[in-house]
Amino acid sequence: MEPVARPKVYVWTCIALLALLALTWAVAYVDLGPFNLIVALAVAIAKAIVIALFFMHIKGSSRLLHLAAVAGVIWLLFLISLTLGDYSTRGWVPLNH
Repeated sequence: MEPVARPKVYVWTCIALLALLALTWAVAYVDLGPFNLIVALAVAIAKAIVIALFFMHIKGSSRLLHLAAVAGVIWLLFLISLTLGDYSTRGWVPLNH
């Protein structure tokens, strides 16, 4: 049987997610130029990591679950790279109308 996480862990996880939410909200009102997107993505990735580690119970689980989580992230990055590759090369070939 798996050990049950203490409520203290969930309270701190909630506090961390609320702090990241406040950071996201605050950055939306600050003009950082091209760094707005970078900061927003960094905060979103941090939120996803916190959720995956604690709410999906990846932290403290078996190596097989770690492998499945890493494989999912690699697959996501592969699909994003294909999409960005398509998007970035759309204007290369002129269309004859």
